[in-house]
Amino acid sequence: MELKIKRPFEVDKSEYPFKDNWLPYRDGYIHYVDEGQGPTVLLLHGNPTWSYLYRHVVKELRGEYRLIALDYPGFGMSKAPSSYGYTPHEHSEAVADFIRRLNLKDFVLVVQDWGGPVGMNYAVRNRENLRGIVVMNTWAWPAKLLAMKLFSMAMGGWPFGYWLQTRLNFFARKIVPHGIFHSEKVTETLRKAYTDPFPTPKSRIPTWIFPRQIRKARSWFEEIESKLPVLSDLPAQILWGMKDSAGFPPEEMAKWQSVLKLNETEILSDASHYVQEDRPDRVASSIRRVIERTSAKGSKIS
Repeated sequence: MELKIKRPFEVDKSEYPFKDNWLPYRDGYIHYVDEGQGPTVLLLHGNPTWSYLYRHVVKELRGEYRLIALDYPGFGMSKAPSSYGYTPHEHSEAVADFIRRLNLKDFVLVVQDWGGPVGMNYAVRNRENLRGIVVMNTWAWPAKLLAMKLFSMAMGGWPFGYWLQTRLNFFARKIVPHGIFHSEKVTETLRKAYTDPFPTPKSRIPTWIFPRQIRKARSWFEEIESKLPVLSDLPAQILWGMKDSAGFPPEEMAKWQSVLKLNETEILSDASHYVQEDRPDRVASSIRRVIERTSAKGSKIS
């Protein structure tokens, strides 16, 4: 069933020139971009971003591959179903359902920020369905760094964190611009694209839930971490912004290198947390590279 949904807000067409797709999800719906043909690439965002985050990557690669970027329920243009709690576990279930219903097979998974644990929860259970992976400034294990724990308490705590997110739209208004190293890219168009999905205090609750879950979802993170060894033979590209503003130092990158044995790593000295905004060209190159590596004659790995 093809849904006909009116966009809840407008986006600059030159920045985001894509056809809207809508998939029913319980009594809500998921908005997604599905552009191009060829090997499939699934792009997962974090907090408080949406498919707009990958716009430059999609535009660059849609002549070569099939690029799919969805918005989690409550983010971007997606509408959360009733009784949806906006936890990473629920987002991961929504992503798994999305993959099943679109019948995505042998695809490259691209993750950053909360896209890491959301995507890895699928990956460790469906290794056979993945062709490769691109990992950027993310994690998939219980927070061990003090900076992340403090961030969770400040941004996802009661009452200060709740007030910051629901009253000031703090993540979209402040955290996103601060997480882009190339300040000239922080235009009014970009600011609007990240603040418009959250026009009311109620609509901003999902952006508060995510940092809160750094602490609250510890057992969920432990379960993912315990299964990460199944990805040791998965061809991987690690792309790391060294100016990260959100508590993802090189030590986190090193852990990914130990987990993803078949990794090729590129360090970016001119990228912060939102690598897709700072260096979309390198994100596109990483996707090309992992597809090249898995297209070698006589082997899926080179």
